[in-house]
Amino acid sequence: MAADRQECPVAVVGAGVMGMGIAATVLGSGLPVVLLDIDRAALDRAERTIELQLRHARMMDALPPDRTPGRLVTTTSVRALAGARAVIEAVVEHQATKAEVLTEVAAVVDPSTPLISNTSGIPIDELADALPRPRQLIGTHFMNPAYLIDLVEVIRGPRTDEATVTGLTSLLTDLNRRAVVVRDSHGFVTSRLLHPMLNDAARLVGEAVATAEDVDALMVGCLGHRTGPLRTADLIGLDNLVDSLAALYERTGEQRYRPCEQLLAKVRDGDLGRKSGRGFYDYGEAL
Repeated sequence: MAADRQECPVAVVGAGVMGMGIAATVLGSGLPVVLLDIDRAALDRAERTIELQLRHARMMDALPPDRTPGRLVTTTSVRALAGARAVIEAVVEHQATKAEVLTEVAAVVDPSTPLISNTSGIPIDELADALPRPRQLIGTHFMNPAYLIDLVEVIRGPRTDEATVTGLTSLLTDLNRRAVVVRDSHGFVTSRLLHPMLNDAARLVGEAVATAEDVDALMVGCLGHRTGPLRTADLIGLDNLVDSLAALYERTGEQRYRPCEQLLAKVRDGDLGRKSGRGFYDYGEAL
């Protein structure tokens, strides 16, 4: 990597589950990170969690052995992103919120800086409508935990230019990540396949067909799913899953995307999964 790339930080917007995981991925690859959130308490929690994630990644041999972790800076000011090499937006899965954040960022960064929306299903071209330079926007879908999974779904919008694509692919190479580029659409590939399955798994529990443990055991033991759909849902965050499903349902009208009552009830009760300490499973302590 060139020295200027090492010195120029990658900005991550949003100190939630995905923002922290992406920040840990970048830091573990030896690049500096500026992490932005409006909530100072969330940033303080993120600093502690990211250190644990880096430790976990080292234990799993998921970090390049020849690189010193980058420096993390946290901020509540969007102006701190002005010199970023790239900006990865990882806020909640609401189109209006993402568009507002991306517009604010576009006003302070260089016109050549790639704006990368980490979305699980909102079409990139819809988000680009709000931007002064739609060519700057491209999508990624990092999987959780981002610091362990080396494949990234990349979504090129119809107005994304070659310089933005090159900027993102160069960054992913520096992160030791492989990219699969897909066409812009509702939910892309992974969410359109995965999220209805998670919805159905939750529905089976709600209908008392099987327990969460039994659903996951069958999917792991019989069908080769790595962790089971309901542990996966807890890892994603049940509120995030509901938001993503709702966005897909709104855009397609397909009933398989309509969040089931079991998921909605969990979210109403504050049982959001691993990050809250309880979802379909009890984790004891919130992240």
